[in-house]
Amino acid sequence: MEINWKKEVEVRKTELLEDLFTLLRIDSVRDDSKITPDAPVGPGPKEALEAFLAIGERDGFITKNVGNLAGHIEFGEGEELMGVFGHVDVVPTGTGWDTDPFVPVIIDDHIYARGSSDDKGPTMAAYYALKIIRDLKLPISKKVRVIIGTDEESGWKCMDHYLENERIPDFGFSPDAEFPIINGEKGMQTFMVQFRGDNKGGKNELLSFDAGLRENMVPQDATAVFISPEADKIEQAFAAFLENNPVKGTISVEGEQVTVELIGKAAHGMNPAAGVNAGTYLATFLNKFNFGGQAATFLELIADRIHLQHDARKLNLAYTDSVMGELTMNAGIFTFTPTTGGEVALNFRYPQGVSEEGIEIKLEAALASYGVTIAKGGHGKLPHYVPADDPLVKTLLAVYEKHTGLKGHEQSIGGGTYGRLLERGVAYGAMFPDSIDTMHQANEFIALDDLFRATAIYADAMYELLK
Repeated sequence: MEINWKKEVEVRKTELLEDLFTLLRIDSVRDDSKITPDAPVGPGPKEALEAFLAIGERDGFITKNVGNLAGHIEFGEGEELMGVFGHVDVVPTGTGWDTDPFVPVIIDDHIYARGSSDDKGPTMAAYYALKIIRDLKLPISKKVRVIIGTDEESGWKCMDHYLENERIPDFGFSPDAEFPIINGEKGMQTFMVQFRGDNKGGKNELLSFDAGLRENMVPQDATAVFISPEADKIEQAFAAFLENNPVKGTISVEGEQVTVELIGKAAHGMNPAAGVNAGTYLATFLNKFNFGGQAATFLELIADRIHLQHDARKLNLAYTDSVMGELTMNAGIFTFTPTTGGEVALNFRYPQGVSEEGIEIKLEAALASYGVTIAKGGHGKLPHYVPADDPLVKTLLAVYEKHTGLKGHEQSIGGGTYGRLLERGVAYGAMFPDSIDTMHQANEFIALDDLFRATAIYADAMYELLK
């Protein structure tokens, strides 16, 4: 039986958008200040999870909430279990939005809202794909669960809890990346570079330095406050700096207290070169002036070893694997105060052939002269790869080729998706090769055509895998 998947999506477009908008209106940023036993990563992610499960229950599916951290929507019978992993938490909004990030709006056939492309839109597309299979009463021989997480953008606490309490799927995919497929994902680990000591001895005194919202985001905003007897000179230098660098900013002076603010461009931490890191640009500017103690070390290290070093070459960590590509480094969070000292979070995405231990050893050696301390920032993730000849990969690529007319091929990324949770797990869409990537950026959007086309591909692919 030949099924017109595109037509099946077409007749459900209005309903799909209504359900997606319900999710997009929920501010589901993890908020540790509001964590309770009933809301383990904050009330927003919990609300989004409950809303998604309510949609599944409304439509007659079996649903389960697993500790308000994760849940699933289930369909079918059989010994094998396929998992389709999405998430409803989102990264902080940051600045620079032209619309309210939690009031979804369609402009020029694009949905603008935080989570529209990462990952509420693609997860809803996968759910509607399952709904089409169920509505058409298509014969399947396996069980499938759309599994929804609430902490993908932070520590994956949701999936740790889910997989401890629920059956691990035999195979599956995550609609949280790009087509034609992502069958390789780099390892991930964050290292904290910590500065301690006094703040004295220089002509200028740094009072505070702040940039970044999350380790996996390129900082769009950075602010420094300092005391300086040469404010006029710094103001003039700042004007020239703005003319010669891809940042915007302001400087204000009250007596000898100077406040400098820079605006760069946010981007996903897996591709730091796509952003403009306001933190490293600000440190590079301030490093031209005389600061003392650990403030000087803080600014010098960032300017000399981190600024524009997306491959960590000046830390002796540059490495490229023939299949998975190059190691990348994102400096995601910067903080400094005279009392607590300074800290920089370096988020590494590394291919096979590199290890966490190797990164730490080289990092300590490269920065030994600065007198800093290196600390591992939480639990990392190892590189993940599913061979191109695996039937899962071959089936998904064939469906992609059928719907797009484009040749499918394997890919590896620096991002981390739930696909890596399974030995036979990959990421699959929802961005297309010609899509504009706005994940983790201001004015995040998904094109309506991409959303609907991905839904059709997911329905066809899931049916092929479930037969």
